[in-house]
Amino acid sequence: MVQVRSNRMRQAFKQVTGRRPLLALCLLLAAASPLQARPAAAPDAGAPLPYVIGLHEAYLTPAYWAARMPQADVPMLLPAQIAAQNARLRAEDPHLQDIAALPATVPARAVHAAIDALSAWPARTLYGEDGTPVTATLRGAIERNLDRANVPARAAPRYGLVVQRASLRTFPTAVRVFSSTDTPDIDRFQESALFPGDKVAVIHRSADGRWYFVHSERYSAWIAADHVALGERAQVLGYATQGPYRVITGATAMTAYTPEEPRVSRLQLDMGVRVPVLAGWPPGEPVNGQQAHAAWVVQLPVREPDGSLRLVPALLPRAQDSAADYLALTPRLLLQQAFKFLGERYGWGHDYNARDCSGFISEIYRSFGVLLPRNTGAQAQSPLPARRLFTTRDDAAARDRAVAGLQPGDMVHIPGHVMLVIGRVEGRTWVIHDTAGGSWASADGTRVQARLNGVSVTPLEPMMASDTQRYIDRITSIQRVGSRAPSGSTE
Repeated sequence: MVQVRSNRMRQAFKQVTGRRPLLALCLLLAAASPLQARPAAAPDAGAPLPYVIGLHEAYLTPAYWAARMPQADVPMLLPAQIAAQNARLRAEDPHLQDIAALPATVPARAVHAAIDALSAWPARTLYGEDGTPVTATLRGAIERNLDRANVPARAAPRYGLVVQRASLRTFPTAVRVFSSTDTPDIDRFQESALFPGDKVAVIHRSADGRWYFVHSERYSAWIAADHVALGERAQVLGYATQGPYRVITGATAMTAYTPEEPRVSRLQLDMGVRVPVLAGWPPGEPVNGQQAHAAWVVQLPVREPDGSLRLVPALLPRAQDSAADYLALTPRLLLQQAFKFLGERYGWGHDYNARDCSGFISEIYRSFGVLLPRNTGAQAQSPLPARRLFTTRDDAAARDRAVAGLQPGDMVHIPGHVMLVIGRVEGRTWVIHDTAGGSWASADGTRVQARLNGVSVTPLEPMMASDTQRYIDRITSIQRVGSRAPSGSTE
């Protein structure tokens, strides 16, 4: 997902905190390191599948790609290295925000700057769900709901925890709008999403009282007020900072059903969400009417009728995919996590209870405790230890050499999109990515336009951005988490 307002948004946040990011130092990727060493025996690719060029049945399984790696279980980064990398990003990456650094009061100009950086009405015509242009009357009502005139001279941030998966919106409205009548999947007011336990600082409220403007670590936007519970600053910032924990390792996990406490009944927790475990819970004491031996007793935030925060016990069944800590960052487990989303519908800005290309990438890595910015442009610029930037001076040959040196786990960025490398076979580099479209050059040279519209496995080399330009020709950066030594080719 691309966020063209990100520069203005981070500048607005810096006005409040007074922080200036350090100059990021980046290491180049090795130019011609092959993807992996030749394994002893290549696994069977399985039957060829129709439509997607070069695709075989086995390519849709993580085990196939892991079997081609001689060092599939060697950590790419150790936990201490991940912690150090996260600390570096928090210090240097301007797309990340430390809400704990907000002052006790925020001047009105900084609140206005934050809102204006996000909530700028597009110049192009917008269409509603009925296919008709958004009226001036509706636009006026939405813009008035920003309530800019009633921002106090000094606004005191309030702190809260998100209580359920919640959309982040460009404006304080649930109205869906589109750039044309034939793109109903991309709501232009949908920015991102936050998850249960995510921490926010509320700096403004809409005129109708139903929306908060919030800062979170990776984004500033509008969120429905009834999805946030407000508490004491220390309580909010301290949530889930002490173990023991459960980290969600499935694409999603659901808490146990409970009529006694509907607010935490069948609550969705997405990949990488970390929740505290109430380890001292008495074994014989039921949790919301159910004995807990077959589940983990976790502590989740709920919103009281007055909007205040309360932490309550809930059951996370042991059958749901979770772990006592973040997963070990190995190539095998990275592939395993990525393929858990295979076939999920594309969701622009985390719409459709799903995710987009950059959300897909960041949630995979979040299950290993690796912090990444939210959007594609920000991820492409993030100061990871190994990064290869491309300019117009990089010709096709240089780009092809760089692609030949890709390793599993590398992130390949083109404008507006990011892909995760999974391996190389039969002269092609393969990626898994969450894509709304997709096209490739067929064997006869014609361009096949496909609406993949979900998490898909495709080869990189044939993918086309236009009739004459390859994805490879548009690569802006290759990001590598960790500084793994290059190895030989899998071919």
